[in-house]
Amino acid sequence: MKQLIIIFLFLLSASVLFAQEGKRYIKKGNELYQQKKYKEAEASYRKSVGKKSKPVEGNFNLGDALYKQKKFAEAGEQFSNLAGASPQNKALAAQAYHNLGNSFVENKKLEEGISAYKKALLNNPKDDETRYNLAYAQEMLKKQQQQNKQNQKNNKDQQNKDKKDQDKNKDPKKDPNKDPNKDKKDQDKQNQDKKDQQGEPKPQPGQLSKDDAQRMLDALNNQEKQTQDKLKNKKFKGAKVRVSKDW
Repeated sequence: MKQLIIIFLFLLSASVLFAQEGKRYIKKGNELYQQKKYKEAEASYRKSVGKKSKPVEGNFNLGDALYKQKKFAEAGEQFSNLAGASPQNKALAAQAYHNLGNSFVENKKLEEGISAYKKALLNNPKDDETRYNLAYAQEMLKKQQQQNKQNQKNNKDQQNKDKKDQDKNKDPKKDPNKDPNKDKKDQDKQNQDKKDQQGEPKPQPGQLSKDDAQRMLDALNNQEKQTQDKLKNKKFKGAKVRVSKDW
């Protein structure tokens, strides 16, 4: 019995030492993170995770450090593991899903990001930042889908044009669109242009005056400025950072 007590006390002492050492690594990682030394912070957090002390805080902060280094796939994996392992802790799950969504969006995976944001809101419906990022990702996905449709249409139009050009080049003499009097018309036009140059300048049909052109240019510039002003108010919000949260 005495031997069992000694072994238990030894294991307890070792566990306390590991816990204290793990806390030191987390604290050091937080200091490095605040100094924007994200690579060094990542290394320190990994050591804290290895010590199995405060694994939630160490793992969450490790994900943040990876995110700051633009290692979005690795960061997403970290946050995904945290979210899945914390179903009872809704606050932690919401934070992890939010950052998972950000990792997906930064990695151009909009549909996955939208799904993660929705899960974050299920755990914390009052999170306006997550709701904003969800709307942002949905808008970006809509634009992406519209652009894909336009690209497909452009490709199809180009293919049709190429086919027509190929058919036309097979036998130029049989081109139904070729005007047999085109050469004569071109020569007549050149002669008329020479006559016009000798007299007063002849106004061209549909030609804009200088004032009209300036007004159109001003209107276009004004529209561009309005568009830029709208975009300034619609920017993606980054990861929620929790480097000292005691879960």
